[in-house]
Amino acid sequence: MNKQDNEAPQFNIYVISDGTGQTAMDLVHAAIVQYEGYEKNLIRIKNIKSELELQRVLDEAHGVKSLIAHTIVSQRLREYLSVGALSLGLPCVDLIGPMFQSLDEFFETSNSHSMKAGLLRVVDENYFKKIEAIEFSVRHDDGKTPHELDLADIVLVGMSRTSKTPLSIYLSHKALKVANIPLVLDQPLPKELFEIDQRKIVVLNIDEQKLSLIRRKRLEKFGQDPSSEYADMKHILKEMEYAQDIYKKNRRWPIVNVTDRSIEETASEVIRIVSARLGKKLIDLF
Repeated sequence: MNKQDNEAPQFNIYVISDGTGQTAMDLVHAAIVQYEGYEKNLIRIKNIKSELELQRVLDEAHGVKSLIAHTIVSQRLREYLSVGALSLGLPCVDLIGPMFQSLDEFFETSNSHSMKAGLLRVVDENYFKKIEAIEFSVRHDDGKTPHELDLADIVLVGMSRTSKTPLSIYLSHKALKVANIPLVLDQPLPKELFEIDQRKIVVLNIDEQKLSLIRRKRLEKFGQDPSSEYADMKHILKEMEYAQDIYKKNRRWPIVNVTDRSIEETASEVIRIVSARLGKKLIDLF
């Protein structure tokens, strides 16, 4: 198929592996030669070791024309990637799993190698719970659909760039339904937030210097002016003062400082807090 369009969109193909990624790259290269005339961008991601690394790739691929191809062997990472890609509507191709499945059938074995368990996706109750949780968290990102806040297991509140979205998605991969509400200067919070079980709410806070740096880097990444009001310290201090006023009026909301904390650390703390407040274990801490 040849697309004769000088302004054709760019097609991103993320080639992911928990090894060198060479096998995956060779397979993708062999296939895409059949598709001339398309603006193709191959992005090789190798030596993947954690779910957080995969989540960063999913976040980057989401929202643009992207396809994921992988040769991941790890059962845990394979499941995380397949569930995450499906929830975001990203096509995801397992390049090596079907080969192992066929070899197992050929050799009439089900445990001939340690990789076997990770090569076949088991669609069980927990898998569907994860899908449901991820879809919920995507629908309820950044204050969307506030009338369904009562359905959330956890509700995160915080200013822009306090890790609300990545934390929500990370927790949703633990089968937790998470909604997050942005705190914007001089804008009232949705009334539904005050009508739900207040024990589910956790505030995310951050050091003002760190927040300014994060916002500047984000503006630069998208080719915008890093000196704009969004990253200006005076504006950030006004936001924080406004936020503190709200927190003082809602002292039941616990505050978690995310400064220099990993997503995993913050997630563990949030789960611990909400579990203790509800008097029940949401999930096993990790």
